[in-house]
Amino acid sequence: MQSTAWRCCASRIPVVLSTRCHSFLAAARVEQRFLISRDIHSGPNNKRRPHLVAFSTPTGRVISCSRSFVHSASNMTASKYQIAERGAPNSTDYRVYFKNENGQSISPLHDIPLYANDAKTVYNMVVEVPRWTNAKMEISLSEGLNPIKQDVKKGKLRFVANCFPHHGYIWNYGAFPQTWENPDHLDADTGCKGDNDPIDVLEIGSRVAKRGEVLQVKILGTIALIDEGETDWKIITISVNDPVADQVNDINDVETVFPGLLKASVEWFKIYKIPDGKPENQFAFNGEAKDAAFATKTVEETHRFWQQLVNKEVDDNGISCLNTTVDGSPFLVANDAADEVFARSSTGGNSEPVSETLNKWHFRQENTYAKL
Repeated sequence: MQSTAWRCCASRIPVVLSTRCHSFLAAARVEQRFLISRDIHSGPNNKRRPHLVAFSTPTGRVISCSRSFVHSASNMTASKYQIAERGAPNSTDYRVYFKNENGQSISPLHDIPLYANDAKTVYNMVVEVPRWTNAKMEISLSEGLNPIKQDVKKGKLRFVANCFPHHGYIWNYGAFPQTWENPDHLDADTGCKGDNDPIDVLEIGSRVAKRGEVLQVKILGTIALIDEGETDWKIITISVNDPVADQVNDINDVETVFPGLLKASVEWFKIYKIPDGKPENQFAFNGEAKDAAFATKTVEETHRFWQQLVNKEVDDNGISCLNTTVDGSPFLVANDAADEVFARSSTGGNSEPVSETLNKWHFRQENTYAKL
């Protein structure tokens, strides 16, 4: 069996600091290699957003408020959420907290509803990782109010490598709130248990979202990664506000409107850990994407698992279920108690130097897994 290596090449990749994804680990035979290409010449300019935005009213009164993202669609519940950044950017102290339209602290995992309309055909997606970025950002399950933070390994911030021809993550990446992949449930379709996380979401529309943004999306299908023997669903969606949203309603439409994207997505998840010395990842269904009906059923199941979690019907598996909106939950707290959790969060931290990962591309070569 031939093995494979990744060759690192410096490039003019713009420095951008944001992103996340779970780590996947599985052995597989490497059958494809990459051709060398030129440097990347362009990319998003993700400047750090201020913690607060101040503006003056017509009367001259100055108001200070957290930056907010607003999205709406016909017959849909309005989505108005603010983010509040805490701690030094690019540090282990950095967090992104969430507040509702009244400025009260909430958990993005428990207090943002899964469904964005009464018909339950549109979903709220919490963006953890904007497209083209590299920082492995994720909802913190163990911390009160579940802020977004950057994953850390051996005390250092984690970044995903640029695996040619991909730059960072190739979609807006995040999670559905009020979902949970139960690690004690054996999935009948994959034969594996859940990974103890909210279900992951890929948003494939044309717009590059912002970290902490709450998008309204519709489900198109899913692919199933197997991560160290655990099921790790990736739900494929598109923003309902995307210009081509009406043309994309199921998994077959994705190939028609976005030719090559499904293949690229499977490849991305298969190879992105190789630069870290890991083997290729594996999939259920041989990497075949399942349709919208299948994906919808999967999301509904993880929503039921979340309901059991937040109502303490099952073990919490180390997840903080502190919330301000779930009636009957033993973890329900008053708004002032949630605000106190936010007030106690760190405002310090030391920013790390820019990771060299952002300025390199990795090219797969034959004969060895060693990084060159």
